[in-house]
Amino acid sequence: MKTILLATTILAVVSGSAYAADAIVSEPVPVAASFDWTGAYIGVNAGGGFGTFNLAPSGGAPGSIDIDASGFLGGVQAGYNWQVGQFVYGVEADFQGSDIKADLSFGGPGGLETKVDWFGTVRARLGYTPVDRFMIYGTGGLAYGHEKISAPGLDLSKTRVGWTVGAGAEYAITNNWSFKSEYLYTDLGKETFNPGGLGGVDVKVPFHTVRVGLNYKF
Repeated sequence: MKTILLATTILAVVSGSAYAADAIVSEPVPVAASFDWTGAYIGVNAGGGFGTFNLAPSGGAPGSIDIDASGFLGGVQAGYNWQVGQFVYGVEADFQGSDIKADLSFGGPGGLETKVDWFGTVRARLGYTPVDRFMIYGTGGLAYGHEKISAPGLDLSKTRVGWTVGAGAEYAITNNWSFKSEYLYTDLGKETFNPGGLGGVDVKVPFHTVRVGLNYKF
């Protein structure tokens, strides 16, 4: 009788252990979902700009002048991304307040200042994600901006349209927040200013910008 009870107990223990092992093996193991860049986002950015502005008499007359320009900038951006595999396609628009300016002194009081006081872009973005949550991208599209020329007794301004191209990198800190750094080269083309009685001046204001930003994805 004791032998039968012992055998029955051992069989029950072995059967229970086997059942528990099967339950553990068959239990699905949770897998962390990979990050998806698809969706709309808004954000803020700040950085700096620099370049070489060119002033020349209109009509091709001699006397062209190059002036170094630099300044700070900051603004907002919004866009939308679509992710397909490791590639991310998107569109983005931004608007920047700017202090990118070049000064020319005449050796006395006052001088000539050329300044881009605001600008914006509408760009396509093409990105690649070598690892989860990290994206590198190229970007390019339309640029527009407002330029001012100031001197004693002179204050002229125009809104101009051109193009921009650049590249950047973005990292998703959480499922909603991402941090980015970006470089853009912007060319607003050539514009002719005509101060009264002084003849025309052709002005070019190409500039580089480097900025960092924070985005919130919905």
